[in-house]
Amino acid sequence: MSLAQRVLLTWIFTLVFLIMLVLRLDGKVNWNWFLIFLPVWIFDAILLLMLVVKMAGRCKPGYDPRNGSQDLRKKAWYLVAMLLKLAFCLTLCARLEQLTEIKLTFVCIPLWVLLIGAMAELGYNIFPDRRD
Repeated sequence: MSLAQRVLLTWIFTLVFLIMLVLRLDGKVNWNWFLIFLPVWIFDAILLLMLVVKMAGRCKPGYDPRNGSQDLRKKAWYLVAMLLKLAFCLTLCARLEQLTEIKLTFVCIPLWVLLIGAMAELGYNIFPDRRD
């Protein structure tokens, strides 16, 4: 998938999600919160499928493993980040639909772990190990 296609796909799913969210918050529709977050989950499923295909490509014979451990570690972090985002969205929807009486603090734990991990990844990319 080219960069232009990924950008267009991101914009379309974001726009659909925001339109559905505004309609729900304005009270124009009374849809289930799980339905409101459906564009987010479809987009995440597409990204997850692309990530799994790239990670599975490492298992085929003839793969050149140069810089492989670094690349695999980064892809594993992406996988964990997507699962944390999914956990946050699911617990948030369950809380908004009043399916469970979870405190908002516990709902936000996956989001906080994701943000701390993203800050660590950013710091790691800004200050790489010097091998001079």
